[in-house]
Amino acid sequence: MAGLVALAACLVGPGPTAQAAVPDSPAVSYTNPIAEQRADPHIFKHTDGYYYFTATVPAYDRIVLRRATTIQGLKTAAETTIWTKHASGVMGAHIWAPEIHFIDGKWYVYFAAGATNDIWAIRMYVLEGTGANPLTATWAEKGQIKTQWESFSLDATTFVVNGVRYLSWAQRDPSVDNNTDVYLARMSSPWAITGTPVRLTRPTYAWETVGYKVNEGPAVIQRGGKVFMSYSASATDSNYCLGLLSASASADLLNPASWTKSPTPVFTSNAATGQYGPGHNSFTVSEDGKSDILVYHDRDYKDITGDPLNDPNRRTRVQKLYWKADGTPDFGIPVADGVTPQRLSSYNFPDRFVRHYDYRARVDANVSPLADSQFRTVAGLAGSGTVSLESANFPGYYLRSNASFEVRLEKNDGTARFASDATFHRRAGLADSAGVSYESYASAGRYLRHYTYLLYTQPVSTATDRADATFYGQ
Repeated sequence: MAGLVALAACLVGPGPTAQAAVPDSPAVSYTNPIAEQRADPHIFKHTDGYYYFTATVPAYDRIVLRRATTIQGLKTAAETTIWTKHASGVMGAHIWAPEIHFIDGKWYVYFAAGATNDIWAIRMYVLEGTGANPLTATWAEKGQIKTQWESFSLDATTFVVNGVRYLSWAQRDPSVDNNTDVYLARMSSPWAITGTPVRLTRPTYAWETVGYKVNEGPAVIQRGGKVFMSYSASATDSNYCLGLLSASASADLLNPASWTKSPTPVFTSNAATGQYGPGHNSFTVSEDGKSDILVYHDRDYKDITGDPLNDPNRRTRVQKLYWKADGTPDFGIPVADGVTPQRLSSYNFPDRFVRHYDYRARVDANVSPLADSQFRTVAGLAGSGTVSLESANFPGYYLRSNASFEVRLEKNDGTARFASDATFHRRAGLADSAGVSYESYASAGRYLRHYTYLLYTQPVSTATDRADATFYGQ
């Protein structure tokens, strides 16, 4: 009997395609850069509705804070200096990589500093702030975070897993010929660790050892019972990049064997988008709390004269962090300056996204590389009130409907014909007004839609047509 039912199902064919719910993580839009000449950025979203932003300033002489109710608002927010380096002795030079956290009702800023008599005697220090607003709080120095050695150490960050607070940081092992490894320990207070620290990663891969042998700048994000720690590697020029460690949240995080290290970098320079040396990141969340946001610095040029540490032009940038089907983060590429791109998922095939493949536009699941499915919504090439869809990883290339109404990714040749073919009217979704549909500017009544998973501009008349022509921004 079961076999007859199965046979009948095959003869009838598949049932109606699934209808997508509005995505749990809708598209976000920011305009980069967020802050010029601000490196090692850290953005913390507090329960008071404000984002708090701190970063390294080029003079390496103070700690600054900004706050705004939106991430974009941090760009123009007033900046307050909450602490200045000492005139002599420790904490008198190289004020680097501050992070701000709120722990047990007080504010804490973790930072690194050298001494006036030895600017490379970099150690980690903590400030404690009392007051609702850290820009006006009363700040007290809690001193140095003592570790297993008195050696070059920096980039402290703190996080909680299953009720246990940890500190992770970068430090030089005096017995090894490299620069820094990444370590982890439990905390006994917001300014002290307890127990024996463990090393989570040492720079051994070629991409971790360009210029300097560096693993530094740990940052943690948790999702789906997993703990992910990004870190920065190599010299702070265009070779700077991000690596990734992964562990189960239920594992013993102080056992290095609990962590898996990616053999390849997860975020690197991109000549096409003009972004070089992306690194020293942090994570925050979007204003609606539904998207994870990657915060990092980079430069918009490759070649640097002299020591990269003396080059002031690392900028703070943000973009959406996506997640793969297997639950791991997908960093994508550092996107071009200006408006950040988004992804367009199919209304009736929720796991499929608009993407380009060999310059043909289509909808696919599990798109790799991610940037093949990212497009910037920019002002229409053909006129005001319209939009064009520019490729994230091929800037200057746009989705264009050709003479056969096939949609392809093509380079803008500057002609009026190209502009017309690559321009759309953005409409409320034909199958769901919460989505979006794109009507061709050149051929009124024709909409961008998928058919056998390929994209065309075609007339729409049936419910299936309208479903095929509806997308959600993600």
